Amino acid sequence: MTDTDDIQTRLEDGVLILRLNRPTKKNAVTLPMYSKLGDALLDAAHNTAVRVVVLTGHENGFSSGNDLADFTPDHILNNDDPVIRYMYALATLEKPIIAAVNGLAIGIGATTLLNCDLVYAGHGTRFQFPFVNLGICPEFASTFLLPRIMGHARAAELTFFGDVFSAEKAHEYGLINAVLEPGEVEAHALERAHTLARKPPAAMRVTKQLMKRWTNADVREAIRVEAEHFMPMFGSEEVREAVTAFQEKRKPDFSHFWK
Repeated sequence: MTDTDDIQTRLEDGVLILRLNRPTKKNAVTLPMYSKLGDALLDAAHNTAVRVVVLTGHENGFSSGNDLADFTPDHILNNDDPVIRYMYALATLEKPIIAAVNGLAIGIGATTLLNCDLVYAGHGTRFQFPFVNLGICPEFASTFLLPRIMGHARAAELTFFGDVFSAEKAHEYGLINAVLEPGEVEAHALERAHTLARKPPAAMRVTKQLMKRWTNADVREAIRVEAEHFMPMFGSEEVREAVTAFQEKRKPDFSHFWK
């Protein structure tokens, strides 16, 4: 077992548990956290002792998204960046990935779930894709995966408006597998993980490879293209207005950008 201040990892009976552990900041993800998660996933890919990965947070929050303090307009998202390394590592892992979600799943806390195989969430979990409202575009291949999972109309509803939505709606739209009592989510995810860990590993790996074979290249391409748009938009006047309005506790005014 390895514990750090913000990421905890534990391997038990073939199941690697990766826990986001920054509850005082609602598990907002920093660049060092991305680096640790990426390293853990890359190691899991080659570690025969790891057969299933469980990604989780705390009962009061999975993740509120990126820690914006770590991102500046001159930040470049390339293949060596911790964020991109994490995205590719999660999206291409050939072993099953299960997410146990409670509290908040916002921004990359929500798009991460699209790249997991199974997702279980607690009643009261709040999901959100807030990107357009912040003046930026979605990330982590969500512009490709969301329409594929739930259809264009529903994906447009969730991304264009950026409203908070419930676990029940996430289940209805096919984003998660089941809605449980909050205190039961992690235990259920671990039980499912240990069941998978006891199955024939080659058969499990090949089955996942085949299911993802037809979309792997598209997911990698979507991650790259979204990243090319994300950071330039992050330095835009629209983002400044969105952030300033949030800080001043007022509605943003984008009317002067409509001309």
